[in-house]
Amino acid sequence: MKYAHVGLNVTNLEKSLEFYRKLFGAEPVKVKPDYAKFLLERPGLNFTLNLRDEVSGNQVGHFGFQVESTEEVIAHKNRLSGSGILSQYDEINTTCCYALQDKFWIHDPDGNEWEFFYTKGDIEQKTSDTSSCCVNEPKVEKAECCSTIPQINCCS
Repeated sequence: MKYAHVGLNVTNLEKSLEFYRKLFGAEPVKVKPDYAKFLLERPGLNFTLNLRDEVSGNQVGHFGFQVESTEEVIAHKNRLSGSGILSQYDEINTTCCYALQDKFWIHDPDGNEWEFFYTKGDIEQKTSDTSSCCVNEPKVEKAECCSTIPQINCCS
C-alpha cells in the first residue's frame, strides 16, 4: 500500500484549506473551485476536500495522528497553537481504547475532530472516564493537575 485515502466533505473550501494547511504543515497539490488534494508522504495519506452544500457535524468517530512520544504531542500542540489552531481539550494519562495515552484534540471548520496521541502502553480496561474517546458522549477537558508536563494546559 502506498497511501491511505480520506475524502472529507466540507462546506467552505477556503476555511478548510486554511485549517488543513496548518494542520498538515503542507500545501495542497491540487486546488479546484470545489476540490482540494493534499498528498502527504509522512504519514502516507491522500487527503481530499470535497465541497458540499451541507455537512452535518462529525460524520465519522474522529481522525488522528499517533506519534512517537509525549514530547511530540506537545510539539504538535505548540505548532498548531502558533498557527491559531487551539486545543479543544487535553487528556494526559487518560485511559482510552484499552491504552494509556497522552493526547490533545482539535476541530476543523465543519466540526470534525482530530487527535494527536501517544500510546504509553496497553491496559485491560477500555476506559476509566466517560469523557474519554471511547464513548459517544461529549468530551470535556481532562488532565491530571499534577502533570509534570508544563506545556499541557491543566486545571484552568
